[in-house]
Amino acid sequence: MQIDPENKVVKLCAEGMEAEGLGREDEAMNLFIRAWDESSTDFEKFTSAHYVARHQKTITEKLIWDETALTHALSINDGSVDSSLASLLLNIGKCHEDLNNLELARVYYLQAHTHVNSLPDDGYGKMIKSGIAAGIARTNL
Repeated sequence: MQIDPENKVVKLCAEGMEAEGLGREDEAMNLFIRAWDESSTDFEKFTSAHYVARHQKTITEKLIWDETALTHALSINDGSVDSSLASLLLNIGKCHEDLNNLELARVYYLQAHTHVNSLPDDGYGKMIKSGIAAGIARTNL
């Protein structure tokens, strides 16, 4: 995925990640919400919604933001978010699993699995692949 480091939303999300890393959760959340509020393209909305989702207090709220991110990601038809789809679908599957919607969780885990070839061959990619495999195994109805 090619990310423009000069994009205002990308900058706000980067600042939010930095605040997150320093343990300043409220500041991070405020930056991610500001990024969402300033988003005007599907890519910006996908990116900011993804980060907002990480800071929700309930599984239901997280699911709403992850689904919002997915809606915007699927509206981008240039391949720029392909490597993010496996992770995003994994997150949605996990939310459904945590809400005890096991059949729906399995659907999302299986969808996530169809995108594993877009993942990088590194620690992150291996972590996502492992999470997908574990989710599929846990929801083997």
